[in-house]
Amino acid sequence: MPTNTECNKIIDQLIESRRSIRKFKSEVPPRENIEQVLQAGLLAPYASPGVSQEDFRRFIVIPRESKATAQVATVFKRQVKYWSKNIEAQMETDEFLKKHAGPFLGRLKMMGEQGLPNIGKAPYYIVVAEQRGFPPAEQLSLAHCLQNMWLKATALGLGMQLLSITEQLDKDKEFCDLIRIPVGEYALDGCVIGYPDIRPPMPKRPNLNEVTEWIT
Repeated sequence: MPTNTECNKIIDQLIESRRSIRKFKSEVPPRENIEQVLQAGLLAPYASPGVSQEDFRRFIVIPRESKATAQVATVFKRQVKYWSKNIEAQMETDEFLKKHAGPFLGRLKMMGEQGLPNIGKAPYYIVVAEQRGFPPAEQLSLAHCLQNMWLKATALGLGMQLLSITEQLDKDKEFCDLIRIPVGEYALDGCVIGYPDIRPPMPKRPNLNEVTEWIT
């Protein structure tokens, strides 16, 4: 077993080298690597009491070559256009959205016309479904799950990009039927995975001392 010092060094290296990848190579990673990423996600905790321990989390893997990819792309474009119209309507009366939502709305409109850039280009689109419970903590559990998956993908030399718009599709019947999930019973999130073609530089972060308060 690695020592605590060795484990600490490894996890630091993984956290520091993890990136959001937006361009992928055409080469398809082996299925066993994807299964290792999913297993890491399965080991993440879940927070909602009363959910089934046998079926609290599910994974749907859609390879680029799947017939479902074109349908997914169509659903996304429709959802993005619907979301854009809703945000525009809210911006008419919401001062916070008027001030902050413009750049995001611009990206949404572009995706509504062109589609999500990595659907059909990245080798795998993965949807993670988390069973709803009360009090609701499904999105927290999904965040833990995707964090594990992201670190494992990094350790395997893979790149990953979150597709948080997947969250908006939990009540979309066409999408839920496609991934074989009951409408409204699971919260959703998703990502694309493949070999990174371009790895961005380390993002800028503030000095830790500038953003930390020790209350004594």
